[in-house]
Amino acid sequence: HLSASSARSTCRCGGDIGRTLAVLQEAIAPTEHPKRRDRIELAKERWGAEKARRAQTTDAQGRLHPALIFAALSELAPDDAVIAVDVGNNAYAFGHYFECKAHQDVLMSGFVGSIGFGFPAAIGASAATRGTRKVIAVTGDGGFGQYLAEFTTAVKERMPILHVLLKNDELGKISREQIGALRPVWKTDLVNPDFASYAESCGGRGFLVQSAEELRPALTAALQVEYTPALVEIRSSAFAV
Repeated sequence: HLSASSARSTCRCGGDIGRTLAVLQEAIAPTEHPKRRDRIELAKERWGAEKARRAQTTDAQGRLHPALIFAALSELAPDDAVIAVDVGNNAYAFGHYFECKAHQDVLMSGFVGSIGFGFPAAIGASAATRGTRKVIAVTGDGGFGQYLAEFTTAVKERMPILHVLLKNDELGKISREQIGALRPVWKTDLVNPDFASYAESCGGRGFLVQSAEELRPALTAALQVEYTPALVEIRSSAFAV
C-alpha cells in the first residue's frame, strides 16, 4: 500500500496518453458486461434509424440536412483521412452524424470557438502529412468566408485538400443561440459568393451540390482531384441536430 505522500509523488510525472492507455489495456483483464453491451447496441440501432430518417428531410427551402451530407462523407472519406472541422453548426452536425474510422484523425478548435479554423488547419495538416494522407476540411460559409484568400495558398502549394462547405447563408450557430434565448434572429444573415466558381477562379476545382442526387457524385469526383484543392459547395439547412 502507498502512503498518501508517496501516492502524490507518483502522480507528478507525465506520460503520453496513447502509450499509457495501451499499457493499461494490456494490464487490465477484459470484463464482459453483456447487459451494458446490449443497451449500447440498442441505443446505436435507434440512433442509426433516427439519423437515416433525418437524412431524408429538407428544410422549407429544400436544402439538404447535414445528416445526409455526413452519411455520404462517412462512407467516402479514406480510412486514414485527416479531417479539420471549423467552429459553428457544421461542427455540431459533424459530431452528431459523421462516423469516424479507426485511423482517421480529427482536428477541432474545441471550446476556443475560433471560427475560421477549419481551412487553415487543413492547410497545416496537408503541409505536415506531405500528401501521404487525404486531408478534408469541413466548414460553414461563415467560417470559410473569413479566410477565402487562403484557398489560393492551397492552390499555389498544390495541396489536394477536399473542402466540404455547408452553405446555409447565415451564421447558423448564432441564430440558434438567439432563438434559444427567446430573442429575434438578428444580423446573422450572410451575403455569399458562388463558392464553387470562386474555387475555379483561384485555380482549384469547384463543385456545386443542390440536391441529394448530386451529393455523392460530387464528393467522389472531388476526392479524386490531385495537385490542387477541390471545394464542394453544398446547399445545407441550418439544422445542427
